[in-house]
Amino acid sequence: MTSRFLSILVPMYNEEEFIHELLSRVVAAPLPDGLGREIVVVDDCSSDGSAEVVENFTATSPDVRIRLIRHQKNQGKGAAIRTAIQAAEGYYSVIQDADLEYDPREYGKLLGPLLKGEADVVYGSRFLVAGERRVLYYWHSLANHILTTLCNIAADLNLTDMETCYKAFRTSFAKTIPIRSDRFGIEPELTIKFARREARIYETPISYYGRTYAEGKKIGMKDAFEALWVIVQARFTNKIFTDPGHSVLEALSFAPKFNRWLADTISPFVGHSVLEIGAGMGNLTRHLCTHRKSWVATDVNVEYLDHIRNMFRHRPALKVCDLDVAERESFIPFAGQMDTVVCVNVLEHIEDDAAALESIRTVLEPGGILILLVPNDPNAYGSIDREIGHYRRYTTSGLRSLIESAGYEIEEMRSFNRISMPGWRITGQVLKAKTISRLALGVFDRFVWLWRKIDGSLPWEPVSIIAIARRKC
Repeated sequence: MTSRFLSILVPMYNEEEFIHELLSRVVAAPLPDGLGREIVVVDDCSSDGSAEVVENFTATSPDVRIRLIRHQKNQGKGAAIRTAIQAAEGYYSVIQDADLEYDPREYGKLLGPLLKGEADVVYGSRFLVAGERRVLYYWHSLANHILTTLCNIAADLNLTDMETCYKAFRTSFAKTIPIRSDRFGIEPELTIKFARREARIYETPISYYGRTYAEGKKIGMKDAFEALWVIVQARFTNKIFTDPGHSVLEALSFAPKFNRWLADTISPFVGHSVLEIGAGMGNLTRHLCTHRKSWVATDVNVEYLDHIRNMFRHRPALKVCDLDVAERESFIPFAGQMDTVVCVNVLEHIEDDAAALESIRTVLEPGGILILLVPNDPNAYGSIDREIGHYRRYTTSGLRSLIESAGYEIEEMRSFNRISMPGWRITGQVLKAKTISRLALGVFDRFVWLWRKIDGSLPWEPVSIIAIARRKC
C-alpha cells in the first residue's frame, strides 16, 4: 500500500527561468501534520536548461525526495502528467505547473476534503470568490468558462473551473484511469473520466497569479478546439479503466435489472450475518445488504473498497474490509462468525480454488450457507475470460465434487443465464473481444423481464452455475 505522503507532480517544458523558484516554494509549502512529500518532475524534452536546474536543485536539497523523469521527445503537458501519475508513490497527488501561477502554500486547502475522507478529487478554482487573482485576458477567461460549461454538460457536474492546474486526488484512483490526451486536453479528459467513475469531486477557492503570453504562457486557441474534441471523446468512450476487469464490472453497473435478477435468485438463501467475497463495485451488494444484521463487503482491490465505502456510508450495518481469498490468513478475523458467504464470480480467478473453498468454510458457523456462482462450460472459454483473469470455467459435476471435497454438503445446484451463452461465445470466441460492450449490455438489460421467463426452457448450456452448499457440522 502507498505511504501517507503527497506526490507533487510537476510537468515541465522550457521553464528554466522559473523552475528553481517553483521548487523552492514547493519544498517550503506547509503540509498537514504527518504528511510527507515527494516531488516528481517530468521534463517534456525541454530545449533550455530546465532539467539541469532541477538536477542542481536536487543535489543541494538532500533532505527532499525529488525525482526527475525526462521524455526523449516533446509530447505535451498531458503526456507529462500521465508519466508523473504512473511514477507517483504517495497516497495523494497534486498537479503543480512549473511556472509561478499557482501558490503551493494552498496545498492544505486542496488536501482538506481528501484527508477528511469526503472527496476523491479536489479542484482548486480560480473563479470562486476568495484569495487573490491577477486580472488578465477577457477572451481567455470567456473560453475557459465556455469549456467548463461544456465539460459540465458532458460530465453532469457544476464545476466553476475545469481548466485549473490544481487538481488533487488519491493516487491509486488516478492510476486506474487511462489518460489519452498528450496536450492540454488532459483537463477535460480527467474531469469527465473522474465524473464517469463516480468520484466525489470538491472545489475550493485558490489564488491565481497568471502569466501573459509575453511572460511565457503556452496555451492557445488551438488547445481550446482540441479540448472540445476531447470532451466529446471522453463523454462517449468506454475506456475509463486501465484494467479490462474493471471495465466489465463498470458495464455491469449499467445493468440494474440483470443484477436484480441475480439477487432475486440467491436472496432466499441469504442469512443475517453475511460475508460477501469479491464485492467489486457493489453491483450485487446494493440489492442484498438491506435488512441484514451484519454485511461485510470485501475485495482485494482498494479502489473497489473505497467505492463501496462511499456508496454505503449511510448504512451502519455494512462494513468494508480488505480480503484476499487466496490468502488463508485474510479469513482469521471472521472465523466462525458468518451464517452466509456470498461468493459471486470470484473462484475462477483463484489458481488454487480448492484451498480457497476450505478457507471460506472457516468463516461459516456450523451449518452456515455458501452461495457460490462460477462461469459454466470449459468449451465457452474465450478472450474475455483470458482478459479478466479467469483460470477456468466449470462443469456442474466438477464443481459439485470440488465443493464436497472442501467440507460442504450440496443443497442445490442451479443453472443461471442461459440466454447470454450464444452472445458470450460469439463475443469471446469469434469476435475475440476483450470486454463487454456497455451499449449491448444496456440493450440486454431492457429485456430482462423476458429473459427471466424463458431462461429455464432454453436448450443450451448456461453462462453460470449457482451452487448452494452448507458447511458440515
